[in-house]
Amino acid sequence: MSRRRWIYIDGVPYAPEDVPAPLVDSGALWGDRAYDGMRTLDGEDISTRTKHREYMRLNNLTTMDDYNEAWRHAEKSRTEYRTTGRGGAVTKEDVARAMHDVMKRNGTR
Repeated sequence: MSRRRWIYIDGVPYAPEDVPAPLVDSGALWGDRAYDGMRTLDGEDISTRTKHREYMRLNNLTTMDDYNEAWRHAEKSRTEYRTTGRGGAVTKEDVARAMHDVMKRNGTR
Protein backbone atom coordinates (compact mmCIF):
# COMPACT_ATOMS: atom_id res chain seq x y z
CA MET A 1 0.00 0.00 0.00
CA SER A 2 1.50 3.28 -1.06
CA ARG A 3 1.13 6.56 0.72
CA ARG A 4 -0.57 9.49 -0.95
CA ARG A 5 -0.42 13.10 -0.14
CA TRP A 6 -3.62 15.14 0.12
CA ILE A 7 -4.22 18.87 0.21
CA TYR A 8 -7.37 20.04 1.95
CA ILE A 9 -9.10 23.18 0.72
CA ASP A 10 -12.26 24.11 2.62
CA GLY A 11 -12.45 20.56 3.95
CA VAL A 12 -12.29 18.95 0.50
CA PRO A 13 -9.31 16.61 -0.12
CA TYR A 14 -7.36 17.03 -3.36
CA ALA A 15 -4.39 15.15 -4.73
CA PRO A 16 -1.58 17.65 -5.38
CA GLU A 17 -1.97 17.30 -9.13
CA ASP A 18 -5.73 17.96 -8.85
CA VAL A 19 -5.55 21.15 -6.76
CA PRO A 20 -7.71 23.78 -8.44
CA ALA A 21 -5.84 26.80 -9.70
CA PRO A 22 -6.38 29.89 -7.58
CA LEU A 23 -8.55 32.60 -9.01
CA VAL A 24 -6.14 34.77 -10.93
CA ASP A 25 -7.65 38.10 -10.06
CA SER A 26 -11.04 39.69 -9.82
CA GLY A 27 -9.77 42.92 -11.29
CA ALA A 28 -11.15 44.82 -8.30
CA LEU A 29 -8.27 47.24 -8.36
CA TRP A 30 -8.45 48.18 -11.99
CA GLY A 31 -11.69 46.82 -13.42
CA ASP A 32 -15.16 48.34 -13.45
CA ARG A 33 -16.78 45.26 -11.91
CA ALA A 34 -17.33 47.09 -8.61
CA TYR A 35 -19.42 49.65 -10.48
CA ASP A 36 -21.83 47.11 -12.06
CA GLY A 37 -25.41 48.23 -11.46
CA MET A 38 -24.35 51.19 -9.35
CA ARG A 39 -26.76 54.10 -9.16
CA THR A 40 -26.86 57.33 -7.18
CA LEU A 41 -29.56 58.04 -4.62
CA ASP A 42 -31.38 60.12 -7.23
CA GLY A 43 -31.33 57.12 -9.62
CA GLU A 44 -28.61 58.23 -12.04
CA ASP A 45 -26.53 55.46 -13.61
CA ILE A 46 -22.89 55.50 -12.52
CA SER A 47 -22.07 51.91 -13.52
CA THR A 48 -18.59 52.72 -14.89
CA ARG A 49 -15.67 54.72 -13.58
CA THR A 50 -16.11 57.24 -16.35
CA LYS A 51 -19.77 57.81 -15.50
CA HIS A 52 -18.95 57.99 -11.80
CA ARG A 53 -16.15 60.50 -12.36
CA GLU A 54 -18.37 62.63 -14.62
CA TYR A 55 -21.24 62.58 -12.09
CA MET A 56 -18.86 63.64 -9.31
CA ARG A 57 -17.45 66.46 -11.45
CA LEU A 58 -20.87 67.77 -12.54
CA ASN A 59 -22.20 67.77 -8.97
CA ASN A 60 -19.05 69.27 -7.44
CA LEU A 61 -18.44 66.18 -5.30
CA THR A 62 -15.24 64.45 -4.32
CA THR A 63 -14.01 61.26 -2.71
CA MET A 64 -12.17 61.04 0.58
CA ASP A 65 -8.84 60.20 -1.05
CA ASP A 66 -8.71 63.80 -2.30
CA TYR A 67 -8.07 64.87 1.29
CA ASN A 68 -5.02 62.68 2.03
CA GLU A 69 -2.64 65.65 2.20
CA ALA A 70 -5.00 67.70 4.37
CA TRP A 71 -5.43 64.79 6.80
CA ARG A 72 -1.68 64.22 6.90
CA HIS A 73 -1.17 67.91 7.73
CA ALA A 74 -3.89 67.82 10.39
CA GLU A 75 -2.33 64.75 12.01
CA LYS A 76 1.03 66.54 12.10
CA SER A 77 -0.62 69.55 13.78
CA ARG A 78 -2.37 67.33 16.35
CA THR A 79 0.86 65.51 17.15
CA GLU A 80 2.74 68.79 17.54
CA TYR A 81 0.05 70.14 19.86
CA ARG A 82 0.03 67.00 21.99
CA THR A 83 3.80 66.99 22.37
CA THR A 84 4.57 70.72 22.67
CA GLY A 85 1.25 72.29 23.70
CA ARG A 86 1.44 74.71 20.79
CA GLY A 87 -1.02 74.68 17.95
CA GLY A 88 -4.71 74.96 17.30
CA ALA A 89 -5.97 71.49 18.18
CA VAL A 90 -8.07 71.18 21.33
CA THR A 91 -8.40 67.84 23.12
CA LYS A 92 -11.10 66.53 25.46
CA GLU A 93 -8.68 66.95 28.33
CA ASP A 94 -8.29 70.65 27.49
CA VAL A 95 -12.06 71.14 27.58
CA ALA A 96 -12.40 69.20 30.85
CA ARG A 97 -9.59 71.23 32.44
CA ALA A 98 -11.18 74.53 31.32
CA MET A 99 -14.60 73.48 32.65
CA HIS A 100 -13.02 72.45 35.96
CA ASP A 101 -11.26 75.81 36.26
CA VAL A 102 -14.45 77.77 35.54
CA MET A 103 -16.49 75.71 37.99
CA LYS A 104 -13.79 76.13 40.63
CA ARG A 105 -13.79 79.91 40.15
CA ASN A 106 -17.59 80.05 40.37
CA GLY A 107 -17.64 77.87 43.47
CA THR A 108 -19.69 75.11 41.85
CA ARG A 109 -18.73 71.49 41.67
